[in-house]
Amino acid sequence: DLRKQARQLENELDLKLVSFSKLCTSYSSSRDGRRDRYSSDTTPLLNGSSQDRMFETMAVEIEQLLGKLTGINDKMAEYTNSAGVPSLNAALMHTLQRHRDILQDYTHEFHKTKTNFLAIRERENLLGSVRKDIESYKSGSGVNNRRTELFLKEHEHLRNSDRLIEETISIAMATKENMTSQRGMLKSIQSKMNTLANRFPAVNSLIQRINLRKRRDSFILGGVIGICTILLLLYAFH
Repeated sequence: DLRKQARQLENELDLKLVSFSKLCTSYSSSRDGRRDRYSSDTTPLLNGSSQDRMFETMAVEIEQLLGKLTGINDKMAEYTNSAGVPSLNAALMHTLQRHRDILQDYTHEFHKTKTNFLAIRERENLLGSVRKDIESYKSGSGVNNRRTELFLKEHEHLRNSDRLIEETISIAMATKENMTSQRGMLKSIQSKMNTLANRFPAVNSLIQRINLRKRRDSFILGGVIGICTILLLLYAFH
């Protein structure tokens, strides 16, 4: 009895889904034909037509049928799990799985068709709004058109200014990052030099001694040169 009910619901769903798909296709075709027929673009594309009402009605009916079929499948699953039914009845499990697959396919097909229909209707609404804007722009006076063109040019200038400012900011940020990186490298070198100086104090003392000896040698050499110069001057005057 549950299988008969499931098959009946599946047949109804199959017919409903075919009609639902045809409705979506005819909806798109009728809107395309209307756009080709009315070149003035003054007629709205969507005005709460009968197709929209049919779509809502059929969607509700299909959702109700899917809910009923889901309930039937749940009842069949309860029956296969009941105590009076052998747990290893492969035929029952296969039948239940087949009905579940059919339910899943119908559900997927319904949501796919519904999504496509809503996307087409949203696109038509958007196109209708755009066409109205274009028509209002074309039907405007010369002063309004000129004013609109000036506004568009000013908007374009503002966009170019924003783009230049963004490029300048990007260059400044890159320069800042490079300077920060160089600063980090210099700090690293300085810290390494300080570490070496602190690690080898004997080298520092040796360097200081060498500097002191160079300075002492410079003083001695300067004194010798001075004495020799004085002796030469005394010899020359005498």
